[in-house]
Amino acid sequence: MIILDGGLGRELQRIGAPFGQPEWSAKALFDGPEFVRQAHDSFIAAGADVITTNSYAIVPHHIGQDRYDSDANELLQLSATLARDAAAGADRPVRIAASIPPMFGSYVPDAFEPKTGQVMMKQFRTALAPVADIFIGETMGSIAEIRSYLEVFVDCAADLWVSATLEDAEVTPGVPRLRSGESVADLITALAGLRLDAMLFNCSQPEVMNDAITVTAEMTKRHATAHGRAAPLIGVYANAFPLMTESYEGSNSTVHELRIDITPERYTRYAMEWCDSGASIIGGCCGITPTHIAHLAANLRATET
Repeated sequence: MIILDGGLGRELQRIGAPFGQPEWSAKALFDGPEFVRQAHDSFIAAGADVITTNSYAIVPHHIGQDRYDSDANELLQLSATLARDAAAGADRPVRIAASIPPMFGSYVPDAFEPKTGQVMMKQFRTALAPVADIFIGETMGSIAEIRSYLEVFVDCAADLWVSATLEDAEVTPGVPRLRSGESVADLITALAGLRLDAMLFNCSQPEVMNDAITVTAEMTKRHATAHGRAAPLIGVYANAFPLMTESYEGSNSTVHELRIDITPERYTRYAMEWCDSGASIIGGCCGITPTHIAHLAANLRATET
């Protein structure tokens, strides 16, 4: 079992770091990088095997085009340094996942533009490669975006993970879909034969994750057999956002309230279900705190002994 960290952006907000929209978690890199280190340390202390660089919001959509053009490399390198130093200070091995975000905003798959997106992804790759044990494309909402990401990182030395975000409104049971409306089944078919070390799902409500795991586990096993290779690992890190049924546009300009019912105990119950269905990488996204990670890490590891 691999335990990931939780939602870095909302953890920064929780501990009093500079935080807000539109900058999101990048604001702490500008005005309080010590808070980023504190958040990394808290997730490590909670039991995370993997911490994620604070690079999710270093995109024009969040920090503006002018600041991106002038400061992106420096900010990416700072996010790498903070994660590297936190991992080096741990009393056990901790790996670093270099976060490659959706380049044009979360939950807006129609905004993805392959040519510009890949240029930006290459900049992330160059800046984060020195610390990356894993590259993880996060919160990706369409097959085109995921394939573009895999094309850029196919020959990277680090492990190659991708994480898709799922539709969690108007869901058809047993038919999980990306935010684009494309099915998870079609996604897995589109990725068959490509290099992919782990397929994850993130930044959607816990209730929709299990169907995606079930479909992915069955299909990746079948495709791996057909292509003579090992099936990718499967992982989940859900959020604690309320259901958003109107428009996703506000996700990049609003700081949403969090669900109070997603307690550490309840989140761990979801995690146990995900593991039973085939997941072997578990963490948390927005609103999942070090307390959540500590609770699920203790319980999941207890089942391994």
